Amino acid sequence: MHNFQAQDHFADGAQYIAGRLTRGTSGRTHVVVDPATGDDVFSYELAGSADVDAAVAAAAEAFPGWSGATPGERSDAMHRFAGVLAERAEEFARAESLQCGKPIKLSREFDVPGTVDNAAFFAGAARYLQGQSAGEYSGDHTSYVRREPIGVVGSIAPWNYPLQMAAWKVLPAIAAGNTIVLKPAELTPFTSLLFARAATDAGIPDGVVNIVSGAGKDAGEHLVGHPDVAMTSFTGSTGVGKRVAEIATATVKRLHLELGGKAPFVVFDDADLEAAVHGAVAGALINTGQDCTAATRAYVQRPLYEAFVQGVADLMETVRLGDPFDPATDLGPLISHTHRDRVAGFVDRARSYARVVTGGEAPKHPGAFYQPTLIADAAQDSEVVQSEIFGPVLVVLPFDSDDEGIRLANDTPYGLAASAWSRDVFRANRATREIKAGCVWVNDHIPILSEMPHGGYKASGYGKDMSAYSFEEYTQVKHVMFDNTAVVRKDWHRTIFGDR
Repeated sequence: MHNFQAQDHFADGAQYIAGRLTRGTSGRTHVVVDPATGDDVFSYELAGSADVDAAVAAAAEAFPGWSGATPGERSDAMHRFAGVLAERAEEFARAESLQCGKPIKLSREFDVPGTVDNAAFFAGAARYLQGQSAGEYSGDHTSYVRREPIGVVGSIAPWNYPLQMAAWKVLPAIAAGNTIVLKPAELTPFTSLLFARAATDAGIPDGVVNIVSGAGKDAGEHLVGHPDVAMTSFTGSTGVGKRVAEIATATVKRLHLELGGKAPFVVFDDADLEAAVHGAVAGALINTGQDCTAATRAYVQRPLYEAFVQGVADLMETVRLGDPFDPATDLGPLISHTHRDRVAGFVDRARSYARVVTGGEAPKHPGAFYQPTLIADAAQDSEVVQSEIFGPVLVVLPFDSDDEGIRLANDTPYGLAASAWSRDVFRANRATREIKAGCVWVNDHIPILSEMPHGGYKASGYGKDMSAYSFEEYTQVKHVMFDNTAVVRKDWHRTIFGDR
């Protein structure tokens, strides 16, 4: 048994505003479904515009005190926050696996420890907001740069990594002195609510972290368009990101977008074949392929192509589907039956123009499971190569020259992540320079670090999560300039009036 009873944890409601749980006021309810079984596990009242208004008001009220705290004070509170998260690691892991269908080993060994590490990183980073060194750049003045918090941040997170995305949104924002209202996906509110409660229990003031659990068309759009929200951070599909940008533009907000991906996995003919095969299966199937950085397009130089296809197919067939709470399970379900059917549709249509090497079916099971699937011999302009499938599906294509491999890797609208596989440092370096993506791994695919930025090129959005670079999103840069001369009649005044 999963032993996470959401109805007990959130008996007072699934909104977290000003340090306490409340019920939504939209007049509509939503049922969270365990995607591994199809069972209803939690019913709650969705947030409406009044709940968003209340959360924004709470964040605005908390902003002067939190932004006025010293970096050391914010850092101390966030260190305590990291400690509370670590103490509750198993609770977070079980809640995440229940709402998402993630294998418990993924929640325990990836999602939760990554979030704790992210909290610890930003606890330290809160004391290290850099600006340009003070100096006399004009000769007559001393200039320096201040970094100041923006205000209330309104963030929207997706359902694929609810806990990690909550952390990626909340932590840099509050480390920089902002307050935040986060809207998680209505499918997966559990760990965002637990995250906010942990912040309160760690001593972070009421109103600094608020959660509104509601639908995108209602709570999400009202949050993005709210006049008292100074910045919007959104992670999700490129299509929805465009809508978010339209709404945010109307109030001239700071905007940070982390959108879709279609990551290429480029295998040159001198690569370690076994390493590439293992990396491709892991990179394609992480989180059941519901990862915007997942390996989705493998381009393999022709001498290795057939062996790579066979190796990946053989390894995929060993992957164990089953109960997410069984530590032996490798692959959990997709987030819902609707999404499972969408993924299956891509594969079924591909049968008319490509070869389904393995998988391509939903097993007989009440949950939203889908077999690990390998598709070969599709054309570069085909749907499965160009579109984000967001499921356990890898497409493999051959290439001949290095020029062709890099060209094909860049030939989609997306540019979030990529990997290059080669033993030749010059070849690998060329790939890292020429592949247009926010992250390029060499001889690996997927690892992320709190110290390093995450964000994309092209239709994958702009701005960075994690790392000190994320402060570029969550701070205003102010130039301060002091006159050092005490001269009343300055020479430059004569360009406006009078003679020299």
